[in-house]
Order: sequence, then C-alpha cells, then structure tokens
Amino acid sequence: MIFRTGIVLILALGLAGCFETESKVEGRWYTQAQVDLGKMVFSDNCATCHGAGAQGTKEWRKPLPNGKYPPPPLNGDAHAWHHPLKGLKATVQEGGAKFGGTMPGFGTLLSENEREAAIAFFQSKWSSEIYQMWLDRGGLR
Repeated sequence: MIFRTGIVLILALGLAGCFETESKVEGRWYTQAQVDLGKMVFSDNCATCHGAGAQGTKEWRKPLPNGKYPPPPLNGDAHAWHHPLKGLKATVQEGGAKFGGTMPGFGTLLSENEREAAIAFFQSKWSSEIYQMWLDRGGLR
C-alpha cells in the first residue's frame, strides 16, 4: 500500500509539473524559452537575409534593380512593429512578395511554435519604447 501511494504521489507531482507554465518575459507576450528557440529558428531560416541580429539591410527602403525591396531590419529599426502579431505570423508563413519583397513563405516548413519563436526572437531585440508603440497600435490583436 505504501509503495502504491508513493507511485501515485510521484505521478501526481510529475503531472503537476506539466501544467506549470514558464512566465512571460516581463512586459512581453513571449517566454524566454520561445526567444531561445527563436534564435535557433531565426539563425537557420532568416539570418541569411535579415542578419544574425535581425538588423536587415542598410538600404531596405530602396528597391533593388528588379523592383523588389531588400530585407528590412526586424530589430525595431524598421517597420515590423507597425504590424500586429497575426500579420507577422502571416508574413512568415506566406512570405513578403505581397508587400513588394522577396521573402519566401515558410508555410509548413516551420511549425506554428517555430514561427512564433522566430517572432519572439526578433521582438526581443525591440526596445521597450518600440514594443509599447507596437502594443499601442494593437500588436496583440
């Protein structure tokens, strides 16, 4: 009986751990674990064009000879903060061609968790002021 009770107690404590959630980065919608995963996802899929620090290209507002725009900074120095989270997710999934860019869509190549993590990573580069402006524009809607 003691053995059975011990097993039930261990299982209950283990399951309780499954329901704990990591706290959000202070004042942000994401967790540090998402930022950490996002750093890997971004490095593997986005950094070639947007830079390892999400700094984009210097002349991102100037069209290329083909008329398309180069990758913008995602670190808060450009317009990414003008777009709500659902728009950022859609751009990662569908690509940036509809906005005049050349970014491919990642469709099913990245899971929803990976897409959110990549966004969390570049948003972690945003200053508190930029993040607040994003929230004020309805970023989480």
